[in-house]
Parts: sequence; structure tokens; C-alpha cells
Amino acid sequence: MIRLVTDPAAWVALATLIVMEVVLGIDNLVFVAILSNRLPEHNRGRTRTLGITLALVLRLVLLSGIAFVVSLTRPLATVFGFRLSWRDLILIAGGLFLIWKATREIHQAVDPGAEDRPEAGGGKPLGFAAALVQILLLDMVFSVDSILTAVGMTDKLPVMMAAVVVAVVLMMIASGPLAAFIRGNPSVVMLALGFLLLIGSLLIADGLGFHLPRGYVYAAMGFSGFVEALNMLARARRRAKEQAK
Repeated sequence: MIRLVTDPAAWVALATLIVMEVVLGIDNLVFVAILSNRLPEHNRGRTRTLGITLALVLRLVLLSGIAFVVSLTRPLATVFGFRLSWRDLILIAGGLFLIWKATREIHQAVDPGAEDRPEAGGGKPLGFAAALVQILLLDMVFSVDSILTAVGMTDKLPVMMAAVVVAVVLMMIASGPLAAFIRGNPSVVMLALGFLLLIGSLLIADGLGFHLPRGYVYAAMGFSGFVEALNMLARARRRAKEQAK
């Protein structure tokens, strides 16, 4: 351990892994923020904290069984020419779930009364247990992807565990402000849901063997966020001028 602490390469690997884990965790964080905003106010913080804490536990457990996680990449079957492994199936299932969830949330945002109409696919409001189960399902998908990325960057287990802990703690700190920002800006909700649709499609493509560079996707998301920030600034200035009259 002392040799690891004094090894500059280990510190470089740690810093790189923390950045990668934070970037990969953005997808999970957006989903948690949107889902927690659907809950009563007294349950939102508890749901975010518990969901992200369980994500940390799940990732540490997966790191402890790295051999098992790596085995998930072994081909399991060939379907229509696609060689699928357990990892691929997990990513495809997670992508389909994200697309389904984002589509339902968009429908609810466009037609807020739909939940009260059974014929429109509405039902009971989202509860604490249901939100936690959905967060855990996505935690599993993103955790597998995150751990496999970490394994590909370093073979030092303590470095991987430290990076995961730091990244998840940063996620926990950012979850509250992000949820409040999304809740206070309705137009950002639709943008975030669009991101989830994009991420879901990306997971499905990855599971089918079409590996799209994440940098392009995150660059597109960043550009969209920048444009929305300009729109918010323009709206704020218009309101300020109207109030000054």
C-alpha cells in the first residue's frame, strides 16, 4: 500500500479514473434528479441519498468480484449476427428501460393530466419504493459499464475503489443542486429527458456492438446545455426589462 501511495503513476491513474467515473456518472445523476422530482418533497432528498449510496455499495461489490464482472463480456449467444454477452444484454435492457421511462416522462410533461386518465396510460403517482427500484435498476446498468471502464484503465484495485468512492461522493453532493435546478427550470426538464433518450439509444447501440465515442455524445449534450443556458439568460433579461417598465 505504501508503495502504491508513493507511485506517481497510481496518482495519475486515480485522477484519470475519477474524471472518467464522474463523466460516466452524469447519466445516472440526471436520471436520479428527474425521478426524485416526481416524489413528494419530503422524500426527494432521502431517495437521492439512498439511491446514490446503494450505487456506491453496488460498485464496490462489483469491484470486489472483478473476475465475475470481466466474465460478463464473454460471448453468450449469437442473435441475427450479433454476438451478445451478459454485459450486452444488460446494456440493451437498460437502454430500453431508459427510453421507455423518458418517453413516459415526456408524455407526462406535455400532457400533465394524463396520469389521472387510465385510458391514457396513467396510474398511481410514483412512490418512494418504486422510485428506489428504478434507480437501482439503472445503477446496475451504469455500474457494470463504469467498472469495465475502470478495469480497462488500471489493474490496481485500491485505485479503482478510491476513484469510485470519490466520484460517487461528488455525485451525492451535486444531486441536490441539480435536482433543484431542473425542478426550477421546466424547459431544462425536457432537455434532460432528451438526454436520457439519447443515452438509452447509446446503451442499446453499445450492447449491439456499435461502439460510438462517448466524447461526441457528451459534446452534443454540452452544446445543447449551452444553448439552453443562453435561452434562460435571454428570458431572464426580458423579464427584467418588463419589470423595469
